[in-house]
Amino acid sequence: MARQMHEATNSRAARHPLLSRRAFAGAVALAAAGMLGACTDDGVRVAVVEAPPASTVLPGTDLAPTASALSTALFTAADAVVIATEENAQQLAAVSAAAGLPLLVGTDSAVAEELSRLATGTLVAAAGTDLGPLGEDFDVIEHGADGAELPTATRSDPAAAVTLLVDPEAAAPVRAVASALVEVAGGTVVEIPGGDLGRSSASLEAAATAAGEDPATGVLALGAGFGAADAFAAGLASTLAMPQLPGGGTTVFPGRRMVAMYGTPGTPSLGVLGEQGLEDSITRVQELVAEYDGLSEEPVMPAWEIITTIAAGEAGADGNHSTELGTGTLGEWIDAAAEAGVYVVLDLQPGTTDFLTQATLYEDLLLAPHVGLALDPEWRLEPGQKHLEQIGSVTAAEINEVSTWLADLTAENGLPQKVLILHQFTHAMISDRQDVDTSRPELAITLHADGHGVPGDKLGTYRALQTGLPEGIHMAWKNFYDEDTPMFTPEETYEVEPRPWFVSYQ
Repeated sequence: MARQMHEATNSRAARHPLLSRRAFAGAVALAAAGMLGACTDDGVRVAVVEAPPASTVLPGTDLAPTASALSTALFTAADAVVIATEENAQQLAAVSAAAGLPLLVGTDSAVAEELSRLATGTLVAAAGTDLGPLGEDFDVIEHGADGAELPTATRSDPAAAVTLLVDPEAAAPVRAVASALVEVAGGTVVEIPGGDLGRSSASLEAAATAAGEDPATGVLALGAGFGAADAFAAGLASTLAMPQLPGGGTTVFPGRRMVAMYGTPGTPSLGVLGEQGLEDSITRVQELVAEYDGLSEEPVMPAWEIITTIAAGEAGADGNHSTELGTGTLGEWIDAAAEAGVYVVLDLQPGTTDFLTQATLYEDLLLAPHVGLALDPEWRLEPGQKHLEQIGSVTAAEINEVSTWLADLTAENGLPQKVLILHQFTHAMISDRQDVDTSRPELAITLHADGHGVPGDKLGTYRALQTGLPEGIHMAWKNFYDEDTPMFTPEETYEVEPRPWFVSYQ
């Protein structure tokens, strides 16, 4: 020990009641025999909380606050504690877990206060560590010093009823420290990629097991992806109550990719989706997805993008140059898609009306958990314009009206995240695109590059559309059977950078 002088015994015992004269004398005797230790006759005691802590997100960016927060949440007393520095925290986390001792990082007043709360008498630190005043106030075992031997901890029963959900993308030292503390308390550590509870059925199952009957207690999370601490428990409960998407999970990307057929049922001229009936369309999209087997780390799911309001040359009875399909046939296809595990996107070509007006016509269909929305600005006209005489356009403000409405609809009805596709092949099609709101987690906003032609032109369009693209928007790609010369193979499609999350065929 760094401080083992008999004349200091009385003052040290007075400061730390758990460290009795007898225990200290025994430690000195062990040191004299060349075996550094800090055990009482009953072993080093580590007491865990009886009631699980409130579910929350830990301060996962800084080592010291994370360790202190976990120590406070999990332990009521510890005769011995491992003290680490920023530099050796990951190494000493392994020591902490092996010895069954809590771990704190640093030597400041916050650490001293936590040691006092735990009634700690002995510190374990790496040999040569400058503990400052702590080195004078506690017995110290120098891990790594010749003859040093760690104390053997005895944890109180039962183990702490706590699960730590860890984003593997969080900083390694913080993950190591947090995981060690939870393991010492007898809890469970589970990795949740990206901090996304709904990324897959596996992540949902892990979150459900952690939450048990009460998501408000016993679930701690580490990583920025889990969101704000004050909203975590409610978000966990909400996620677990949601219906799942085709393929499992409640968030669209990045837990899956989609390959879709585009068109309108019964109208072959508008795309491949209309070239066959309902059952054959299910079979055909499944066969299309099978061509992508082995090309992606993420599972590839089938989808349909159904043109739901169709651009029309004539103004029509409502004068908007758009033909709105009824919900009867659409409902039949949407129901069949649900049974087959096919995601459905309703595509709007609004003519001279606005996107929100048309979107609200299909609110009942959008209440299905596997149905999203697409906005096609090419067919959004100003009064007096006509289709095919000019390329239409939409403002970011109008897009934001739709995204706010759709996100609110999703949240209010406890639905999983929805795809919101924005079609584009020229910058002019979406004005003020930098102002598109991507802040709503209920939506997976996706920019669909609709360029066709030779490979060089398609790739040029794809790259150009990424310039100035707001953060949080996923990229999508379209393959044209007739207009592309030649059409990209699945392998070539997934070689595009960045790899598209949504690929459709027209």
